[in-house]
Amino acid sequence: MSKDARSIAPTAADFVAAGTAPIEAVSALEGAPETGGIGIRPVMVGADSMLMEVHRKKGLIDPEHSHDDHESICYLVSGRMRVVIEGESFIAEPGDSWIHRAGVRHYHETLEDSVQLEVKSPPRKPWR
Repeated sequence: MSKDARSIAPTAADFVAAGTAPIEAVSALEGAPETGGIGIRPVMVGADSMLMEVHRKKGLIDPEHSHDDHESICYLVSGRMRVVIEGESFIAEPGDSWIHRAGVRHYHETLEDSVQLEVKSPPRKPWR
């Protein structure tokens, strides 16, 4: 992972109004190229964690990966996804949540257009 993808500066604001943080197009995620179909809105960044909104298009499959420098907790707001963690597959529907612990291999397959919330701790920007 490149140095700029390792950390992200805290947000200066203590409150962010809905939709004011822009959705960033993603060309690479966790060091692997993305072919489109994913956008990330970094909603709030603190000293110890980051909240982001992830927009995924149907058919998107993330490359399998792990990250040793942070963990991610995810919550599916809308859509449907297949979540694979250490080879075990789950079908996530709205209201479901999961965790990617540091060092654990995982990936996602988007079965329907989806929106997920993700908290990374400590804060990391794994996309460009």
